[in-house]
Amino acid sequence: MSVSQITPTLFLSGADAPLNAALMSQKGITLIVNATLSHTCPAYPGVECVRVPVSDLPSARLGDHFDRVAERIHGNRAGGTLVHCVVGMSRSPALVMAYLMRYRGVTLCQAHRWVQDSRPFVRLNAGFWEQLLQYERRLYGKNSVRVAAVQETPPPPLTPRTQRTVPPQQTNWLSLVPRSPQMTQMAMTPANKRRRGTKSSSIKV
Repeated sequence: MSVSQITPTLFLSGADAPLNAALMSQKGITLIVNATLSHTCPAYPGVECVRVPVSDLPSARLGDHFDRVAERIHGNRAGGTLVHCVVGMSRSPALVMAYLMRYRGVTLCQAHRWVQDSRPFVRLNAGFWEQLLQYERRLYGKNSVRVAAVQETPPPPLTPRTQRTVPPQQTNWLSLVPRSPQMTQMAMTPANKRRRGTKSSSIKV
């Protein structure tokens, strides 16, 4: 079970975390945003559930929910908020990034880095990236990044010796590319990642 803390009161996870009543109580969760089609919301006293019934497909209109979810997260002053999808890799990170752009005053580039610092394995599909770019243009009138497809080098042929040691390779994924030299320091590379716990000092809000 992996729960990632984005802010002191905002958390990101997969579908297993909200089923843990003790964990929800420990984190002080009073609002659960459920971005799945089939997982039900658990009923806890004093906990509200917001459904975002969207599939994890590039054609799914997750952007239609950006404003509504961001407003509910921002308006939850009673406790913590947990945003989750099935594994916490695509739908829920996209919703959290939209919230950070709208209410924390950060760019999409900064929002992505903020979330990735706490949850390094986030992988949004191409459609959600495009909807976030549209949302950033609506909020700020321009984009801080562009999204580029990256083709990885094919893995070497498997031999009896390497068959169990070579991990599966992704063949196509998306990368954020800064749109201007001024954004170069925000490039999404492991070498440039901030240490955890320092986002409040390096993210301009």
